Amino acid sequence: MDLFNNPKHRTYFILALLVISALFMFWLRILPLLNLGNGDVFSLVQPDDPMYALRQIDLTLANFPNYAWFDPMTQYPVGSTVYWGPLLTYLCSFAAILVHATTPTQVITVSLFIPVLEAVAMVFVMYWLGKTVADWKTGLFAAFMIASISGQFFFRSMYGSLYHHIGETLFSALFCLLYLYTLLRAKKTTIVLSDITTYKEILFFAALSGIAFFVGVLNIETMIVFALIVAVFTFVQAVVNHHRSIPNLYLALVNTVTFGVVIIGLLLFGFKQPGLDLSRYTAGPVLAYFLLIAATLFLFLWSDYLKDRKKYYYLASLAAIAILFSAILAILYPALFSEFTNGLAGFFGQAPIISTVEEDIPWTLARAWSTFNFGLILATGGILLLIWQTYEKEEQGEVFILIWSIAMLVCTIQRIKYEYYFAVNVALLSAICLGCAWDYGARPVFSRLGLSSGTTAPGERDSSAPEGVAGGDRQKKGKGKGAKAKREIRHENDIPAMVIFSGTVILAALFIIFSATANYTAASSDTQALNPDWQEALVWMANNTPDTGVNYYAIYDKDTFAYPNTSYGVMSWWDYGHLITYIAHRIPNANPFQAGVTGPDGSAAFFMAPSESVADTILDHDGTKYVITDVEMDTGKFYAMATWYSLYNTSSSYGSYQTSLMMPDPSNPSTYQSVMLNAPAYYSTMISRLHNYDGSMAAASSAYYVEYADPSVSQTSLPAIVDVKEMNASDALAAAAQYNQQARAGYHAAALNLDFSSPITDIPALQHYRLVHESPTSVTSTNTTDIRYVKIFEYVKGARIKGSGIIEIPLVTNQGRNFTYSQESINGEFIVPYSTTGDASGVHATGPYQIEGTSTTFEVPENAVEQGLTIN
Repeated sequence: MDLFNNPKHRTYFILALLVISALFMFWLRILPLLNLGNGDVFSLVQPDDPMYALRQIDLTLANFPNYAWFDPMTQYPVGSTVYWGPLLTYLCSFAAILVHATTPTQVITVSLFIPVLEAVAMVFVMYWLGKTVADWKTGLFAAFMIASISGQFFFRSMYGSLYHHIGETLFSALFCLLYLYTLLRAKKTTIVLSDITTYKEILFFAALSGIAFFVGVLNIETMIVFALIVAVFTFVQAVVNHHRSIPNLYLALVNTVTFGVVIIGLLLFGFKQPGLDLSRYTAGPVLAYFLLIAATLFLFLWSDYLKDRKKYYYLASLAAIAILFSAILAILYPALFSEFTNGLAGFFGQAPIISTVEEDIPWTLARAWSTFNFGLILATGGILLLIWQTYEKEEQGEVFILIWSIAMLVCTIQRIKYEYYFAVNVALLSAICLGCAWDYGARPVFSRLGLSSGTTAPGERDSSAPEGVAGGDRQKKGKGKGAKAKREIRHENDIPAMVIFSGTVILAALFIIFSATANYTAASSDTQALNPDWQEALVWMANNTPDTGVNYYAIYDKDTFAYPNTSYGVMSWWDYGHLITYIAHRIPNANPFQAGVTGPDGSAAFFMAPSESVADTILDHDGTKYVITDVEMDTGKFYAMATWYSLYNTSSSYGSYQTSLMMPDPSNPSTYQSVMLNAPAYYSTMISRLHNYDGSMAAASSAYYVEYADPSVSQTSLPAIVDVKEMNASDALAAAAQYNQQARAGYHAAALNLDFSSPITDIPALQHYRLVHESPTSVTSTNTTDIRYVKIFEYVKGARIKGSGIIEIPLVTNQGRNFTYSQESINGEFIVPYSTTGDASGVHATGPYQIEGTSTTFEVPENAVEQGLTIN
């Protein structure tokens, strides 16, 4: 059987397998579309950054070929500067124009294919990467692995995930492929600077590397991390080359051309923001690439200068120069030094606030296994093989891959979203492990089956690998005795080889099965679909609230733009900012770029505000007219809001509002289970007062009196409940205060509640917030409480009514829910947010205001609420 060994047959065989892999990737990723049936494709769009990507496509198509670097339709009242590149937007816009997509549905349908196709292209990039590193078999294994891999790489490339992240993966991998190929060619070339014919091929491939890098930069400036990888590799390889008396001229030539192309591209592209921020389109990245070129040239010249000195002089002098240069830079140019150090810390570091952003939480071992499963074992084998091959052959290809993989591993450990980067390394390292196992043990296995394994005979070179490439020499050892010993082992004892080969293949098969199954399950579910309650609420907002006066389809210049008097902001948690922009065509105060969140006037401070006066001050500063809440902000996302708030108000902490305690499991008292309880401060926050009580006053009733012990006492992971009793709320507060005055060390008591709508202290009514719309889904199941998923409130001046006591008004919502708004007078006056006549919103009064216990009633016109007029 000559399928493997006949070059012509092998080419067709490889191409067929790559196409099958690509089609498999494509099918898995478009499963959401295939399962949609007659549904609306818009419902598949994931609700954060993909929504804003659609917004950018709208802008570009309306103003083609112009691209908006400033957007006043988000982060009111300052607008937002766009800091990522236009590549994804242009790819989607070009695709829409190419197929004549004109309606929103058509544009969305076409655009959502772009990340899918970028992922599919990775099959072919990974094949060539594996082939360049080793041989065609390793290339095929790499293609198979990337086609199956799960985690963020799959999630970000699934139909509906209109993210730029897969573009990052594609163009960074393409750059690494071209850069590595160029290096391997250059090292085997005798370069004579006066004779361009000796290195014109190197110039060509180096320029291609630079183009690939620049295209990646046009996607997002995060590509600069690969310049850092190149810098570390260049330093390590330059030191190794000097030790081995190999000139570093080829490194200088490759880096100069590669990053020279990037610099030229960025200068032509232009600086879009001021300053030296390395993560923005500023002069900072250009300076960084220039320093990389200068450093490489210095490494070459300094090595040449010290070539006749003792070898350790080179490394020692470089260390001293690096320290001196850093010190001079920090003293003379502190801003530039700060940009470089902060850029590294920002990318590779971890801030406490990151824990509130799901995609930026640290990578755990459990998460790593669930994503890459048996691929982690294969990748570990690949790393060990690279280390061994580096020691045996001292090849630079292995060094580059090791540095690249370590850098991506560090990034992924810090933030799980970088799994989409590390997926390439896991696939490549696993393929290297598989390739070596195949070469080591496939021949005896296939021989017994009467088949060809596609491996070369021991000591022979694989003709499919490029001349001089590390993998091309994998079969023949550079050190004679080692090669001879290896040949003898393989010839005399086939059993270990067969076991290693079979075990590796089984691991690879398990990886593919587990990963593909996980991907199929994820693609077949609707967990990432747009929440219908949010869509319904924002469609209502688009049709029933005043226009902002800002043209949604216009591109504005940041330096000349001013908001019109009719403009206003919409306050919600930052997660929902892009939904508000794209669906409602309204301007959120905060957005998923984590803009407008922290600080005294941020969304966190508003929703955590302990009093209405503080909240009003924030909305007045931010120019806010509407507030949108949802049950997630009220419950699961409350932790995030409290954490962001603590950045501004350092005296506040999440534990002030909610606490997790261990309590004995009722079914098994010898074991504990965790329970989260609300403290009195939780019920006084604006998010609770709005979403739980519709802004109405709420009286305390019962609470849990809880005695608990610190973990140091209870020997549990969380404080453990010692005693709990349900009692009147005021009695529980008094009992807790009395207990804490004489409590033993490590023991405490508190008045807490489990129910989110049961306050522990009396909650006063909000005077300037009225419910104007709520979504259809009810999130409570009790007869006395009916809380809807999404609620929209209007911030109003409120009508003034002179009087004392408690005033009430019966209301019915757009969903037919009846509730009563109650308010207690302050200094002989009520300020009421609802009108009894003239209100055009879906929530309206079914009767007049009435002071409780009297027959006194009041009618309140709409203009009185809007203008703050006095009724009596």
